[in-house]
Amino acid sequence: MSKSNLLNEQTIDLAEYNKEPIHTPGTIQPHGVLLVLQGPQFKIQQVSSNTFDLLGLQPEELLKKSLKDLLVDLEQIKIIKQYLSRDFESINPLKLAIKNEGKTVNFDGIIHRSGKAIILELEPVLSKDKNNFLSFYHLVRPVIVLMQKAQTLHDLCQVIAMEIRQLTGFDRVMIYRFSHNGSGTVIAEAKNKRIAPFMGLHFPDLDIPSQAKRLFSQSFLRLIPDAQAQPVPLIPTLNPTTKQPLDMSFCTLRSVSPCHISYLENMGVRAAMSISLIYQQRLWGLIACHHQSPKHVSYEIRTVCEFLGQAMALELANKEEHENLEYKLKLRSIQASLIDTMTQSDNFVDSLVADSSCLLDLVGAQGVALYLDERLICAGKTPKEADIYDLIPWVHTQIDNHIFYTDSLSKLYPPATPFQSVASGLLALSIAPNRQTSILWFRPEGLQTVNWGGDPTTQVEVEASGNLRLSPRKSFDLWQETVRQTALPWLSCEIEAALELRSSIVGIVLQKADELARVNLELAQSNQELDAFAYIASHDLKEPLRGIHNYSSLLIEDYAQLLDQEGVSKLQTLARLTQRMENLIESLLHFSRLGRVELFMQPIDLNEALKNALDVLRINHTSEALEIRIPRPLPVVLCDPTQINELFTNLISNAIKYNNKAQKWVEIGYLDADSAQLTDRLTKTSAHHPIFYVRDNGIGILEKHLGTIFQIFKRLHASSKYGGGTGAGLTIVRKIVERHHGKIWVESIADVGSTFYFTLKDEEENDAR
Repeated sequence: MSKSNLLNEQTIDLAEYNKEPIHTPGTIQPHGVLLVLQGPQFKIQQVSSNTFDLLGLQPEELLKKSLKDLLVDLEQIKIIKQYLSRDFESINPLKLAIKNEGKTVNFDGIIHRSGKAIILELEPVLSKDKNNFLSFYHLVRPVIVLMQKAQTLHDLCQVIAMEIRQLTGFDRVMIYRFSHNGSGTVIAEAKNKRIAPFMGLHFPDLDIPSQAKRLFSQSFLRLIPDAQAQPVPLIPTLNPTTKQPLDMSFCTLRSVSPCHISYLENMGVRAAMSISLIYQQRLWGLIACHHQSPKHVSYEIRTVCEFLGQAMALELANKEEHENLEYKLKLRSIQASLIDTMTQSDNFVDSLVADSSCLLDLVGAQGVALYLDERLICAGKTPKEADIYDLIPWVHTQIDNHIFYTDSLSKLYPPATPFQSVASGLLALSIAPNRQTSILWFRPEGLQTVNWGGDPTTQVEVEASGNLRLSPRKSFDLWQETVRQTALPWLSCEIEAALELRSSIVGIVLQKADELARVNLELAQSNQELDAFAYIASHDLKEPLRGIHNYSSLLIEDYAQLLDQEGVSKLQTLARLTQRMENLIESLLHFSRLGRVELFMQPIDLNEALKNALDVLRINHTSEALEIRIPRPLPVVLCDPTQINELFTNLISNAIKYNNKAQKWVEIGYLDADSAQLTDRLTKTSAHHPIFYVRDNGIGILEKHLGTIFQIFKRLHASSKYGGGTGAGLTIVRKIVERHHGKIWVESIADVGSTFYFTLKDEEENDAR
C-alpha cells in the first residue's frame, strides 16, 4: 500500500493527547505491592488494594501501621534511615523479609522519594540464587566482551538484541532508535521464528507520546508482565498530606496507560519490557521486548538488562564515531583544505567561493549561498536570489547555537514550496549573528520510500460528533509511504563539519583583526611621528627662509642700482620663490596641526556655518559674477565648527577659482536615503547618513586626474594660473572629513563642472557600527 503523505498531525489536538497524566494513574500493576510512607516513623499513608493477596493484610489494617510492624528484621529500618539523605541507587534493591500469617515471605524492595513522600514497592522474590554478585558477573561478562568486539553500531545493536532475548526469553527484542522528529526505526532485532519481522520498519512519533518519552528518560527500565491484568487502585486515592494524586514517575509498578494497552493488544503483545538508552543526556532509543503471553522477569535479570543497556549507551559514542568513517575522513580532509586556503587569504569569503566544490562537499550539498553585509554570493544549485533574500530573515529566527537544519524546508517554511526541487533540505550556519552573516547549504528534493509498521494515518479516528481523536492502529503490517518535499537528512558528521568550519572562520577573523589592530597601531604611531616631524621641520624652516627673503628684499632696495636688469630679475625671482616656499611651509604646518588638534564636537547648524564661510568669500570675490544655490536648508550635524567652516571655505573657493565661465554658480546641498538622485555608488557609500555635496559649473577635472587631486601639493595647473595656490586645500578638506569618520570623493566632467561629495559621522556612532 502506498500514499504520498501522512495525515497532517496538526488537524487534531495533539496537545491534549500529550497531556494524558500517565505519571499519576492512581493504580499499579498487580504483580507487586506499593506502600506510601511518611517519615521519620515510616507510617503507612497509602497502600495498593492488593495487599491481602501478597502480604496477608487488608489495606485498612496496613493504614494503621508503620513499616516496622511488617518487617522481620528491624535492622532494615536503620539501613533505610541511614540512606534517606543519599542516593537511593546505593541501597536498591532491598531484600526484605515480611511477616505473613506467621510465615516469612521474601520481597525485592525498591524505595525512592516522590516529593516529601517515601514510596516502597515490593515484589515477591522469584530467584533462589543467593550468590547475587557471582550470578550477575557470569551473566554480564560474556555480553560485555561481545559488545567490545562489535565493529559497528549495527553489530553492537544486534549483539544486545540477541543477548537480552537469551537472558529474558522474550519472543521479540528490538533496538528502537529515535530520529530528530520523534519517530523511530527498528535497527536491530532478535525474534521467535514464528512471528513477523519488524526490522527496518518506521514507527510514528505518536506511538510513544512526549510524556512517555519523558518518563523513559527518567526511569531506565519498565516492565509490563501482563498488559491485560486488572490494575490495582491505591487506597486512599489521594495522598493524605498533599491532597493530590501520587506522582508515580519513578515507580516500576505504575499501571499501564489504556491507550498503550490497546496498542500492545493490537500488536498481539501480552507482556513487554523496555530499557532506555540515554546518550549525551537525551533519549537515544529503547531496547523494546515483546512477548505474546504473560511473562514476569525477575528483579535480578532486570538489573542485568538495565546494566547492559547503560553499558551499551556508553559504547554508542565509540560505535557512532566509526559509522561512515571513510566519509568522515573525507569531510575532515575537505575542512583542512578550506582552513588552509582561508588562512592564506586576506578575505575568507573570497577563499570560500574560490573553490565552491569544496564548500559544497563539506556537508554533501548541491547548492550554497554566502550572505555577508547584505551581499549574496551563490554557487551550485540554489533558489533564486530574491527567494534567498526572503528566506534569510526567517532562517535567523530559527537558528539555535549558531545552526539550523531541516530536510523538509517547505513544511516549516511554506514559501519554499516553489523551489523545493533544489532546496527541500537546508543547513544554515550563522557566522556573525549581529551582522546576519551566514552560510546556507541546500539539498534537492529526493523521493523516498519509507516502510512503516502499519498505516500511521489510522491512528486518527472520526468520532460520531465529527471530531478527530487518536487511537492505536489495528495492523502493524508493512505499509509504504512515498515521501515528497524531503531531502536526504543531514548526518551528524556533516553538522559537526559545518560547526567546525564556523569555529575556524571565527578564529581566522579574530587573528586577522589582531593583525589589523597591530598594523593600525603601528600606522597611528607612524602618523603621529610624521605629523610631529612635519610640524617641527616646517617650524624650523621658517626662520632661515624668512632671513633669505628679507636679505633678497634688502638687496633689491639698497643695491638695485649696482646690478644690471638680469641681476635685479634674479633677486626678484628669489624673493618670489621664498614667498612661495613660505606659503608651502604654512600649508604643511596647517595640515600637520589638523591631525594633532583636539576636535570640539557639538551640534552645528550647517546653514550658519555655510553663511559664515560665504560672507568671507564674498569679500574676496566682490567683482565676480557669482550665483550661490542652496536647494534646501541643511541639517544640524555633530561636528567641529572651526574645521567644518574651513571645509566649506576650501571647497567653495576652489569652485570659484577653477571656473572660466562668464556666469559662475556654486550649489551646496545634500542627499538623503530617500533622494531620487542617489546612484548605486552613493547608496553603497552611505545608506544611513546625509551625503553633502558642493557642485559647480567650472573647468572640471580630467578622469585621469581624479585619483590624485587629494594628494598634498598636487596641482593640475601652473602655479600662476587660476589664482595660484599651494595645492594643499583638497588634502586639508580630506583630512577634515576623515577626522569626522566620513568619506569624500569627486565626480567631474571636463569643461562641464565638478561635484564633491562627502559624509560626516560622529565618533560614537562610528564605534557602534
